[in-house]
Amino acid sequence: MAASSCLLFLLLPCLVMASRSTPGCRIRITSKGLDLVKQEGLRFVEQELQNITVSDLHGQEGQFHYNISQVKVTDLQLALSDLHFQPQQHLAFNINNASISLRFRRQLLYWFFYDIGSINASADGVHIHTVLQLAKDRAGRLKISNMTCEASIARMHAGFSGTLRKVYEFLSTFIVTGMRYLLSQQICPSLDHASLVLLNSLLDTVPVRSYVDEHIGIDYSLLQDPAVSTDTLDLDFKGMFFPRTKENQELENHAVEPVIKETERMVYVAFSEYFFDSAMQAYFQAGVLAIELQGEKVPKDLEVLLRATFFGTIFMLSPTVDAPLQLVLQVSAPPRCTIKPSGTSVSVSAFLNISMVPPGHPAVQLSSMVLETKLSAKVFLQGKALRMQMDLRRFRIYSKQSALESLALFSLQAPLKTLLQLTIMPIINERTKNGVQIPLPEGMDFTKEVVTNHAGFLTVGADLHFSKGLREVINQYRTVPTAPSTASTLPTEPSLGPHQL
Repeated sequence: MAASSCLLFLLLPCLVMASRSTPGCRIRITSKGLDLVKQEGLRFVEQELQNITVSDLHGQEGQFHYNISQVKVTDLQLALSDLHFQPQQHLAFNINNASISLRFRRQLLYWFFYDIGSINASADGVHIHTVLQLAKDRAGRLKISNMTCEASIARMHAGFSGTLRKVYEFLSTFIVTGMRYLLSQQICPSLDHASLVLLNSLLDTVPVRSYVDEHIGIDYSLLQDPAVSTDTLDLDFKGMFFPRTKENQELENHAVEPVIKETERMVYVAFSEYFFDSAMQAYFQAGVLAIELQGEKVPKDLEVLLRATFFGTIFMLSPTVDAPLQLVLQVSAPPRCTIKPSGTSVSVSAFLNISMVPPGHPAVQLSSMVLETKLSAKVFLQGKALRMQMDLRRFRIYSKQSALESLALFSLQAPLKTLLQLTIMPIINERTKNGVQIPLPEGMDFTKEVVTNHAGFLTVGADLHFSKGLREVINQYRTVPTAPSTASTLPTEPSLGPHQL
């Protein structure tokens, strides 16, 4: 019994690793990226604290009746702030020795004397300590799941003026103490709302399941809670494409897990071969990896060569001598992506059927051949869109019928390669030029991107840039209703660009 327990203990780490899903896409945010987020976040916190609502303060001391109302924050000094990673799933945000300037309306009644006016006050030595817990929700979206907050004010003083200034100075202890308490009690609720409501509405702009075009979509759901170290935050996404006709389809991931070791840039995004393979699998299942050229679309030089190559067959079918040619190129299996340190390539196998199409008669097939091609792929980032441009590297054809026919087709090797380069490749690159959006919040973009290839995956290192402020994005998207976290509602009409579901 002891031996079996010991064996189970030794195997437990292996079982845990085996049960963990391999990401197709991984994003790392470094301390440098967090510094940029802190600058924008600090502006957002200032805006939230300026909107603090403090309850009226009123009381009585003997014959003195006082009322403090219309409290407004006029200025904040949050110079000493810090935002840092805190393992395991947390972000810690601290503000030290800040000051908050206030202005409020005073009312005083003493026997028959009544005085009204305004008072300027200052809260100094303001300390705020918040910890945000990050987690994956049921829909696979990153969320702030909890926040803890502590706020304190070391000292507060008020400047009084007017005919009853001496009376106010006598009552300042009561007024200042009460205002200090009320203000400190409003800081954390304001930040709690800013985090759990407003910032989470910003995270709602990150696409989880979205349409790439009218044929396929992509699943960017998180596989697990974020992993936070002292210097980095890593997010593992499924990174799987799916055909829109089979949106619940799952493609098992057998690719190498992307590994990010760098920390010099603000953000790193890694994509495994699985990411690209699932895209090509989805297009293949959607039935769009086929191109037909007929009549005038067939290059004239190639048409002459094809008619000469199949002259005997065409002559035996004399009624079809003047019939137009038809070329149908059909991918026979999902293309496969290979990523090496030397570059990225895509292997494609396809059938090429060459036929005569007499008007009013069924097509007459002249030949059916196999094409095996290898495409070089240049992966680059533009804005938040990952794009791929392909070029033909290697190409060969052979007959499915016999080795003799394969030999006869040798003369077609060069012209068909030219056909692919000049006619087919532009069509393919036109379809992929829009790319696919990387899961970043709205208003945040990449700059200074550098793509690096590794064995089985590639990484994009970049810096971050806020094209819109947090407040602007929140105000723009906050009123848009979000789908329930348990399900995603897909639009019924296709979209030609990336569109969040």
